[in-house]
Amino acid sequence: MNIRCITNRHLAAQDYFAQIEQIALAGPEAIIVREKDLPQDEYKQLAAGVMEICAHHHVLCILHTYTETAIQLGAKALHLPLPLLLSMKQQQKSRFAILGASIHSVEQAQLAQNAGASYLTAGHVFETACKPGVEPRGLEFLREVCQASALPVYAIGGIHPKNAAACIQAGAYGICIMSDCMRHTDTQNRLKQYQIQKDRQE
Repeated sequence: MNIRCITNRHLAAQDYFAQIEQIALAGPEAIIVREKDLPQDEYKQLAAGVMEICAHHHVLCILHTYTETAIQLGAKALHLPLPLLLSMKQQQKSRFAILGASIHSVEQAQLAQNAGASYLTAGHVFETACKPGVEPRGLEFLREVCQASALPVYAIGGIHPKNAAACIQAGAYGICIMSDCMRHTDTQNRLKQYQIQKDRQE
């Protein structure tokens, strides 16, 4: 199963970089450094450390939100909220081999594709503590986005081993997890549970 892990230093079960090391050791498809509440200069320092860990373990590192910081650090992959992707200059886009976008509707998926996105994250699919009181969009929403988009779609929001396979069955190319990778010190074993559950349902 294609798993991309999203960072959140507030959820780390141990020292942040120790947690990132554990995640990288688990071998996810990518680590997305999403620390949007950090000032840009602090984000740059933190992102540089994550990039170093990812490079050591040959894991794709995707920076988030801060386009100029990503360019300065020589990052090849960047994930953006859709409005930032839509306002991004072509010269900036050309600096990245991979551009991801967060979308919440079929219409947004089409906008992101037209704006040059390489992949999409679609959500939130299930109820999640990260968005308390906000109604999840559900698997039918995910299915509609996957059918409408020519890009790889990653499901996000409230995903855990027992519901991840349903996302793949709905057409998702992969999944994104945050809490489940940041709150477990034995991340390697935790990520294995996703594949085990998927195999059981096939």
